[in-house]
Amino acid sequence: MQTPAHTSVDLNAHHNVAGFSDRIALAITMTLRLFADTFFAKRYGNRAIVLETVAAVPGMVGGMLVHLRCLRWMVADEGWIRTLLDEAENERMHLMTFIQIARPSRFERVVILLVQAIFFAAYFLLYLVSARTAHRLVGYFEEQAVISYSLYLAEIDAGRVENVAAPALAIEYWNLPADARLRDVVVVVRADEVGHRDVNHSFANALATGEAAGQAA
Repeated sequence: MQTPAHTSVDLNAHHNVAGFSDRIALAITMTLRLFADTFFAKRYGNRAIVLETVAAVPGMVGGMLVHLRCLRWMVADEGWIRTLLDEAENERMHLMTFIQIARPSRFERVVILLVQAIFFAAYFLLYLVSARTAHRLVGYFEEQAVISYSLYLAEIDAGRVENVAAPALAIEYWNLPADARLRDVVVVVRADEVGHRDVNHSFANALATGEAAGQAA
């Protein structure tokens, strides 16, 4: 269980592109954003499910590879492993929450499986080639996630999406009030994404300057 995330966060922060690695990360991000916009449009609950399926992969992959690198080079991880695994768990809870809210169809579940399999393989290879680009990619992913959840909130506030009761799973995990609604869930999930955005951009920055033990940019 975690306490509700702070809602007074910087929603508009953006890492300016600096170099080829950042350009690649941003290009991949915007390509996937185009796919999401085309496939899901304003079905933000279903979009959240696919988003969180993908978002739960990088933390686990990164945590595993950092763990192995630290073993191989016999260096301290400086807290990276726990941070990345916590991120993966948090994203998994996002997914479990929105599955209960959006109820994906069988076709959408097949899409989710395919997207996750492809993204896992691609991200694993990317992290092996350039951990810096991999973390920058996640940073940009999370920037887009913040935008998507802000649009989701706007739809709820406008009455175009029903502000249903929050699932019990979400109430327990984020320590929300017993009468919490969907809007409360989206607010804390968005705050989580802000945290992941900032952490991954900071990890990419550390790799770019050679300040991360046991890492390779």
